[in-house]
Amino acid sequence: MTRSTTGRIALGLGAVFMAATLLTACSEGADDGDVVDQGTSTEENAAEGDTVVIGWSGPAADHGWLGAINSGAIAAADSFGDVDLRVAEGTNDVTAQIAAIETFINDEVDAIVLLPSDGAALTEVAIKAMQAGIPVINVDREFSSPFAARATVLGDNYGMGVSAGTYICEQLGDNPDAVVAEIAGIDSLPLTQDRSDGFKDALDDCGLEVSNRVAADFTVQGGEAATSQLLSAAPKIDAIWNHDDDQGIGVLAAIDAAGRDEFFMVGGAGSQNAMEAIEADDSVLKATIVYPSTQAADGIALARLIAQGKTVGDLVTPSVPNRIVLDAPVITKENVGDFIDLAFES
Repeated sequence: MTRSTTGRIALGLGAVFMAATLLTACSEGADDGDVVDQGTSTEENAAEGDTVVIGWSGPAADHGWLGAINSGAIAAADSFGDVDLRVAEGTNDVTAQIAAIETFINDEVDAIVLLPSDGAALTEVAIKAMQAGIPVINVDREFSSPFAARATVLGDNYGMGVSAGTYICEQLGDNPDAVVAEIAGIDSLPLTQDRSDGFKDALDDCGLEVSNRVAADFTVQGGEAATSQLLSAAPKIDAIWNHDDDQGIGVLAAIDAAGRDEFFMVGGAGSQNAMEAIEADDSVLKATIVYPSTQAADGIALARLIAQGKTVGDLVTPSVPNRIVLDAPVITKENVGDFIDLAFES
């Protein structure tokens, strides 16, 4: 990992430890309507405490976003002098990942941060860890039981669709006959279904609908093939939303090969190459929707707090939230400079 990547993650973790000043007041003032804070402060959270052992397990880094998830978890742990991170080999094999969690349980780690290859399949072993007194922080793909995790950190898949649809509505809302196309990811995945549902709902709000839709597979090759199919079926398009910037490399290749430029495109996830193209403003890609690759880094930060008995210092309630859903902002030429340092490489 490069020094710059570590720096980006450290900046991303600022939301956990260096946001607004705590609202505090002495207990004697409570009767006057003041807020009484009983948790740990931002300064107390930042100070080194007892060393905690955290186990991290995620899928194989066969995708730019997943690569950033893995490197982000490691960078986050490295930024804390009191975290001993045990990293399981990334795998898409459910049995292998269950075995890795079993090892963490047997080693009696202090916390586990887990991005499951399959949320339902990893639920039972996560519950086993929780029953052993090891808090589990679930990242990105949810377990099928609320008893499987102490805290859950998620991107907002439905919100991605809403953000993409809202942006397209802002550009085309005065054209009720506009042709809107969608290039989805893997249709069998709930995350793809959520993204499409949010997109449809946002378009409905301004009287538009998806006229042409294809699904790819989150790969460059799949994106190129699906887009070629789409362009052949739709002789005119006004806007396209592509769910994923990794597959977007293939999407843009197919668009270039077809010589089509009558539309604009919105991407998804927030890769570095997509943001650079938006910044250069020399292609049909005009925006992308962030799906944070810092989720595992946030999971490590929360695992440390939970294992050390600390709280989120910028919240008044003395606790670590059970569920955190991160934002899905729209990145355009106007604000790309605020986000490009947190982008991942495809």
